[in-house]
Amino acid sequence: MLVSAKDMLNKARDGKYAVGQFNINNLEWTKSVLLTAEELKSPVILGVSEGAGKYMCGYKTVVGMVKGMLEELNITVPVALHLDHGSYEGAKKCIEAGFSSVMFDGSHYPIAENIEKTTELVKICNEKGLSIEAEVGSIGGEEDGVVGMGECADPNECKQIADLGVTMLAAGIGNIHGKYPANWAGLSFDTLAAVKEKTGDMPLVLHGGTGIPEDMIKKAISLGVAKINVNTECQLSFAEATRKYIEAGKDLEGKGFDPRKLLAPGAEAIKATVKEKMELFGSVGKA
Repeated sequence: MLVSAKDMLNKARDGKYAVGQFNINNLEWTKSVLLTAEELKSPVILGVSEGAGKYMCGYKTVVGMVKGMLEELNITVPVALHLDHGSYEGAKKCIEAGFSSVMFDGSHYPIAENIEKTTELVKICNEKGLSIEAEVGSIGGEEDGVVGMGECADPNECKQIADLGVTMLAAGIGNIHGKYPANWAGLSFDTLAAVKEKTGDMPLVLHGGTGIPEDMIKKAISLGVAKINVNTECQLSFAEATRKYIEAGKDLEGKGFDPRKLLAPGAEAIKATVKEKMELFGSVGKA
């Protein structure tokens, strides 16, 4: 059964660890994340971008796949299905489709419009018992065609959004999506501390978890980050494992190329990546 992310994030905030959000792109990806979470007894959030939702035939298809896996794989740990960087309309569609959590990314709007749209979605989510994430300060890199430069959020604007009653808040602190460039300045912990001071007990979210040094991850958690998103690292490990399998020329004789065998190495690579991150975030055994 899918659950809101609220309880798992409040527990993470109080326990000084973080719940991992791992974005999914297909059946194998989803299965790998769920099996690893169950093995490690870790709560987990399955992230779905609007692009990935479209690729997987729509949000209702994603909900059906995930719910079926929870039952067939006997998953007992808390699992939230979460829209990642959603538009206003995308968030509404995911709510209708049966997601248990949504993110409305209004960071590219003027703060007044961000507040207006977030307020409406908070009301809907509260009525349905869903969790909702909002964003202030654009996260760097590219996400579904939206490009940000890694801004640092205004702590006062963060307070304005937090006061609307969102479940969690993503505040830009110099983090970016994708690979980090060699000249990256690092996370702005001064900004993070200021945001924490303004937002109090609000669980904070760190996007762009791939490539951030371990010491920065741990410091961010100590300053109130309770959810960390990982996507690029899973993509890279999946692609690399699949490439090696193909280059090895396996399964090219006899009955031909078995797609299940082709995807298996990538699925195992994702399991290893997810395990590594859950251990780093401190969520192992916290289900």
